[in-house]
Amino acid sequence: LVSVVVVSYNTRERLLACLAAVQSRVSLPHEVIVVDNASADGSAAAVRAGFPSAVVIENAMNAGFSRANNQGLRRGRGAYALVLNSDAEVAAGCVEAMAAILDARADVGIVGPRTRFGDGRIQLSFGPMLAPCAEWRQRRLVSGVRRGDPGALREVEAMASTEHEPAWVSGSCLLARRRALDAVGLFDEDFFLYEEDVDLCVRVRAAGWRIVFTPAAEVVHHLGSSMTAPGVALEYHRSHLRFYAKHHGWATRLLLRGGLAARGGLGWLTARGPETRRASADLIRLALRGR
Repeated sequence: LVSVVVVSYNTRERLLACLAAVQSRVSLPHEVIVVDNASADGSAAAVRAGFPSAVVIENAMNAGFSRANNQGLRRGRGAYALVLNSDAEVAAGCVEAMAAILDARADVGIVGPRTRFGDGRIQLSFGPMLAPCAEWRQRRLVSGVRRGDPGALREVEAMASTEHEPAWVSGSCLLARRRALDAVGLFDEDFFLYEEDVDLCVRVRAAGWRIVFTPAAEVVHHLGSSMTAPGVALEYHRSHLRFYAKHHGWATRLLLRGGLAARGGLGWLTARGPETRRASADLIRLALRGR
């Protein structure tokens, strides 16, 4: 049994497409658990109407990605758990290919698939341990892919063409062994949004499990569809600071805080309106507090 956990927040149509793909393309026995973070677009009612066998958990407020996923994971009964974004659609055979790796290799805790945009372009859905130099390279590739730069696309296609063991795979779609998740206490709920997947993989690896990326499984991720809430950019920086506080020394943390403060200061000086100035001031305060 695979427990499919989908967290939703105002992505009704994408959510329904996500669940339809699971229903039609996953041949393994599975249960579907949707955790709705107080959507205002009728997502929960639409799931109940269209997928009556799915378990729907409705939160009275937006609990964040980590906490909502943990709600679904605790409800699930499967030995394997598929964490799936509401704006992602699994291809035929995707879950089966990842499950085959968990079946065959008892020391693998998490498997991630090759991920593409809706137009077929590759996404960079795995990477090395987050650190300043590694992040610079990763962001360069991500930016190149989004621009459609041929060199970046070729490089990421090559990286995603072979199975390997990165430090982390994206939480947009990953299949985890339940025992590995239980060993580390599921997602860290102090991450509201962003980098909770990287933190999870780092802790799973530290607990002795392997993380595997496989091109034998593929998913389409309509990147960004589920990230439309106000204050998302600030949440990213807050999660970034938390990750560095957990996994890096004081010097690296200080470097990150200084960089964020400088970025906020430059944004404040060049702001063209009160909203931009306010966002820059919030970033400066966040950097000074360090969390």
